Amino acid sequence: QVQLVESGGGLVQAGESLTLSCVASGRTVSRVAMGWFRQAPGKEREFVAAIRWSDGNTKTADSVKGRFTISKDNAKTTVYLQMNSLRDEDTAVYYCCADLSSQMIILGRAQYWGQGTQVTVSS
Repeated sequence: QVQLVESGGGLVQAGESLTLSCVASGRTVSRVAMGWFRQAPGKEREFVAAIRWSDGNTKTADSVKGRFTISKDNAKTTVYLQMNSLRDEDTAVYYCCADLSSQMIILGRAQYWGQGTQVTVSS
């Protein structure tokens, strides 16, 4: 079992930055991959980024590449999503997820999900 708790969401102006955090706990944390998805009102859930816990290998969606960066802190078992140059279209609920397979994360089929944190970007 893996438990995930997100934090860091909020209201920001377009062009500003925000960092989301996801604290993972559980016996298998060191074996999982973790990722971020987002879902805007009326839209489907969208993959944002993923990171493999074992070697730090990352994958980022083209829609946010160059602006968003996923990283991890092994000691804190925390995954971060640094979001720069935020745009109106980044407004969404952001969800942290985890699975033993990074491919399952990218496909949106992760086994474990957090409760989500709201990010609102105003122009």
